[in-house]
Amino acid sequence: MSGERGSVSVVLAASLVIVLVLAMGTADLGRALVARSQARTAADAAALAAAQELAIPSGADPAQLAAAYAEANRAVLIVCSCAVGTTQATVEVQVEVGGLLLVPGSPVVTARARAVVDLPSA
Repeated sequence: MSGERGSVSVVLAASLVIVLVLAMGTADLGRALVARSQARTAADAAALAAAQELAIPSGADPAQLAAAYAEANRAVLIVCSCAVGTTQATVEVQVEVGGLLLVPGSPVVTARARAVVDLPSA
């Protein structure tokens, strides 16, 4: 029996490490899912803002409006295909995940959205 002394401590320590890694992975997954949701929200808002400017022009640049709405939703506008005179706005935004425990660096999440202007014919 004296040869097995301390083996429970090793098993317990290994179990604690596994539980800690699983908990950190779950926290990272949660942060990534929240960032993905923020990116989708920002992309939708930016596309709708640009499409509204295309439908009812106020003289503002649709791409600048899309960038402002993306920034208001903690995202960065990457691409905005929303030229004046067109009937659709397609945007791509990026959100930094940040603060991950198991993944080094600053991973980013991107999202795309498209809004189509459907004006009634005269």
